[in-house]
Amino acid sequence: MSRDDPAPAANRTRTAALVGNPNSGKSALFNALTGARQKIANYPGVTVERKAGRLALPGQEPVELVDLPGAYSFDAASPDEEVTRKVVHGEFAGEPTPDVLILVLDAANLEQHLVFAQEVLELGRPTVVALNMVDLAERDGLTLDPAALSEALGVPVVPTVAVRRKGLTELTAAIAEAEAHADDDAQTRWHITLPERRLAAKHMAKGATLSKSARHTIENGVDRVLLNPWIGPVILFGLLFVIFQAVFAWATPFADALEGGVGAVSAAVTDTMPEGFVRDFLTEGVLAGVGSVVVFLPQIVILFFFILVMEASGYMARAAFLMDRLMAGVGLSGKSFIPLLSSFACAIPGIMATRSIPDAKDRLTTILIAPLMTCSARLPVYAVIIAAVIPATSIGPGIGLQGLVLFALYVAGIVGAMVVALVLRRTVAQGAASGFIMEMPRYQLPRLKDLAIGLWQRAWVFLRRAGTIIFTVTIVLWLMLSFPKADPGESQMDASVAGMVADGLHPILEPIGFNREMSLALVPAMAAREVAVSALATTYAVDAADEEVAAEGVTDKIAALWSLPTALAFLAWFVFAPQCISTIAVARRETNGWKWPVFMLVYLFALAYAFAGLTYWGAVALGL
Repeated sequence: MSRDDPAPAANRTRTAALVGNPNSGKSALFNALTGARQKIANYPGVTVERKAGRLALPGQEPVELVDLPGAYSFDAASPDEEVTRKVVHGEFAGEPTPDVLILVLDAANLEQHLVFAQEVLELGRPTVVALNMVDLAERDGLTLDPAALSEALGVPVVPTVAVRRKGLTELTAAIAEAEAHADDDAQTRWHITLPERRLAAKHMAKGATLSKSARHTIENGVDRVLLNPWIGPVILFGLLFVIFQAVFAWATPFADALEGGVGAVSAAVTDTMPEGFVRDFLTEGVLAGVGSVVVFLPQIVILFFFILVMEASGYMARAAFLMDRLMAGVGLSGKSFIPLLSSFACAIPGIMATRSIPDAKDRLTTILIAPLMTCSARLPVYAVIIAAVIPATSIGPGIGLQGLVLFALYVAGIVGAMVVALVLRRTVAQGAASGFIMEMPRYQLPRLKDLAIGLWQRAWVFLRRAGTIIFTVTIVLWLMLSFPKADPGESQMDASVAGMVADGLHPILEPIGFNREMSLALVPAMAAREVAVSALATTYAVDAADEEVAAEGVTDKIAALWSLPTALAFLAWFVFAPQCISTIAVARRETNGWKWPVFMLVYLFALAYAFAGLTYWGAVALGL
């Protein structure tokens, strides 16, 4: 419904919309204004997220507040910007034209944000400006004059700090005033060209700035080092190297303590419970299986600690800028870096983050290579194999061999993704690299509270997976391994249903060095990558000849039973193997069909098989 519709205003819900550049704090302001009164869905016909909530106004009926996707211009260059343009202009079917626009500006990046602000104001619609994050601007030495900015723009300007709920009372009062006069359409329309907007933005920002410290000059000096095309990448990869060293060095004491705790509980259950189905279920299924994954929680937490610090400090955006040149070499742009970086946590949000990529072929390529990024679910697999077959020795000051191997696996995934992207961009997703514009956030010290919340959320996600998906799949596998019961002298693995499945897969995987237990572990790993560890642990626990051997950890079993070429082949498989079923489902949704997810599965399985085989045969040839 547009503003020109004849239906009376009383017959429809009044709406307000948050608009502004990405990283202006719109989402934080939306959360502060609506609280728990929110609903999230996709806009009809597109995969762009629609966030709406109920906004209470003083002295008036509540209105529906919509948080529109961030945009740099109404000249849309991405699906997100196209949705914002259509909604604001009343061109989106089934979506009412907002009665009031709430224009969110980052107080510390005023000049840049004012360029789009002028496009919004040219519409001549009732508008209120939220001058957000004024606390960070003041911390950076910027003192702004909201009244001067209001006079220049011709609309109310309210200073806000959304995360601390400052200025919200004044903002809602201004919104209520604008909403009360929404039909007056009294604002002056002014139409100027883009160069004129940029010049006006510069003058407006200067006029609204009362004082500025030397901090910006210092930050520019830091950027000259960190963003240097030669020094910057060295610093970035050096930082990544330190991170993966820390994942092993810092986590080892905590992981050993957890493993010892699981072992002690397993021994206590064995000593106190009579032999039978329930005891086997607890020791072989729950503790040996699920417990073998939970012990890698410290590695997960340490990895995400570094990622969160990089994001909160402002360095992550600069890493994307550094990677733009590498991305351009394979036909992508720096816009693909953030989704690919998100895929190091999980490919699902990484694939969803490709919605911000304007070029369709860029977006498709990024979706197809996202599973090659080493997600956190692979970390337990890497950690248990590396700990089993790679000596915990130092090869230099502060450089451990195990951390070096882990770093190499992550690099292998990145290099593989770049090579695949190059091939795709010259074949099925042919096209040239698109341009890349990105706002550099301010440097800031991460807040300890935010880090703690972020780490808790990610740890909880990992533990929830361990208690749901991993637990369910592990128990199903344990049942398949436990029945039918083996005759005296016969291996339980040979007699079981799971053994029959392994026998069917093993001839296909044996040429690349896989044993039966490894072949079987690949099946439940399609539900979640971590399940490969619990599957191996459960298989060895069920097939153990006595309780003492069954109590051994999966790392000890692998160290005793696997050759180095076999272990390296297993690692190579997981560098390239397809992600979990949930990832395939998200890829189907984002590409609107099964064509590209099936293509993804086929090429990833082919790469996994080929490189596992090359690794195994090469290691055997070298006599490892």
